[in-house]
Amino acid sequence: MTIETKLTQAVQTAISTLYGQEVPAGSVQLQKTKKEFEGSLTVVVFPFLKASKKSPEATAQEIGEYLKANETIVADFNVIKGFLNLSISSTAWIALLNEINTDAQWGITPIAENAPLVMIEYSSPNTNKPLHLGHVRNNLLGNALYNVMKANGNKVIRTNIVNDRGIHICKSMLAWQKFGNGETPETSGKKGDHLVGDYYVAFDKHYKAEVAQLMAEGKTKEEAEALSPLMQEAREMLRKWEAGDTEVRSLWQTMNEWVYAGFDSTYEQMGVGFDKIYYESDTYLEGKGKVLEGVEKGFFYRKEDGSVWADLTAEGLDHKLLLRADGTSVYMTQDIGTAKLRFEDFPIDKMIYVVGNEQNYHFQVLSILLDKLGFKWGKDLVHFSYGMVELPEGKMKSREGTVVDADDLMASMIDVAKETSQELGKLDGLTEAEAADIARIVGLGALKYFILKVDARKNMTFNPKESIDFNGNTGPFIQYTYARICSILRKAAEAGIALPTTFQASISLSTKEENLIQTLADFPAIVKQAGTDYNPSILANYTYDLVKEFNQFYHDFSILKEENEDIKRFRLLLSTNVAKVIKQGMALLGIEVPERM
Repeated sequence: MTIETKLTQAVQTAISTLYGQEVPAGSVQLQKTKKEFEGSLTVVVFPFLKASKKSPEATAQEIGEYLKANETIVADFNVIKGFLNLSISSTAWIALLNEINTDAQWGITPIAENAPLVMIEYSSPNTNKPLHLGHVRNNLLGNALYNVMKANGNKVIRTNIVNDRGIHICKSMLAWQKFGNGETPETSGKKGDHLVGDYYVAFDKHYKAEVAQLMAEGKTKEEAEALSPLMQEAREMLRKWEAGDTEVRSLWQTMNEWVYAGFDSTYEQMGVGFDKIYYESDTYLEGKGKVLEGVEKGFFYRKEDGSVWADLTAEGLDHKLLLRADGTSVYMTQDIGTAKLRFEDFPIDKMIYVVGNEQNYHFQVLSILLDKLGFKWGKDLVHFSYGMVELPEGKMKSREGTVVDADDLMASMIDVAKETSQELGKLDGLTEAEAADIARIVGLGALKYFILKVDARKNMTFNPKESIDFNGNTGPFIQYTYARICSILRKAAEAGIALPTTFQASISLSTKEENLIQTLADFPAIVKQAGTDYNPSILANYTYDLVKEFNQFYHDFSILKEENEDIKRFRLLLSTNVAKVIKQGMALLGIEVPERM
């Protein structure tokens, strides 16, 4: 039983005994005592004034005196206006630490057989270019959300929808046909996704040159774009693809395989994965069928030109196109098709889409359409909407090749981590392989933490130099603190100091030690809140606060040099559990922590 639960029950008993009235647990408001006042937890007494028929100060005084006399966990109290500040006994704090220590999975809810099934979609790349900085934020958020939802006792399926068809894919294919001279990932030494992305950029370069030439000949911009021979060929290639042309389909398959091999390598380096991957080329026809079924049932209507629409004016929205006049799908249709296949594959209870905030309206509409079509989770689907991520230099554009590539970004972060760690002497005495692994863990940890500590709904600027700092709210600062605790515990083991499973000695704790135990005790609630609010940044900032709290304690108190053996063992046990929660919190964010640094 937590200290908060015990206190709530004690306050209920106090009100009943002192004033002869029963109060529900919900009316007992407990909050952390403000730093400027003495105490750990504060009881708000205003809800009890009707029962006491006394002033807030007198009521608080009486309840405080009762708790101190009758509840062993209350060591002392003070009253500030209508607030009763309670100091908790060292015995109670030690009992709480023992509880945390005996639970190896502190804060993690086991997954029950009948747990709800949550599906999370993230990544959603196009097969005409490599993953970029925007995808990095998407993948890291999706992966962290997967870990957090699982830690809250849900069964979770990670899924990805790959956009592998359409005019943008044909642009890369056509440019490779025209300018590639048979180049492959093997002959060029390039990753397949990078190779295909280069041809997407090449298409745009040649297309712009054609448009400029036609405009120089007197055509308007619109006329020039429509008359561009390259664009006309790309459209023709798309028509052939949709008609199942053998040659076009074969090239499409080959180039996609190159890209998938490249994606897999990037995902592995990033530490993310998927349980099931869907492909747009398989889902778009499924969606078409579902939309036509909606027409038959009267959910949707057909215009004279043959296009199919949904009337959403009753829901306060507009009319939404679902099939073009020529029968081809739009993105909404494809999402309906993907939903159909997923629902056939898995008994989904909740569906979460990790997609940028420019698609907010799209998912508002999709939710209504899926509900109309009978998907039980449609009405309550979650659009985990996140803001744009930019570099200090500004925005990125794929067509112009100015995108920050995910592979290059990760490689440069690892290089900077190695360089910074060497300068600070944090790699001294390590083998080359150990130093390389530490640089990888620190570099990727810096990248991930910097992105995940920001509330996903906000736009953000990723600053590589800031993220690698070993001080402040950064991944390396947290990782270094974890490594420092591991070093202390190794030295304790070498000195033959055995840590008890349950600490039983009677010692007096400092405020900093109490604060640390209280922060550790908050971890399960933080994990729960991160899941309920779909907000991994809560977990990131909690972990930083815990580390900051530990460093202040470490600065003010000796651990291994403490002369009192009981206090030394207590502080080692406390440090062990701080390390446990740091490791668990960072793991939920998808971040590794090194034991040496």
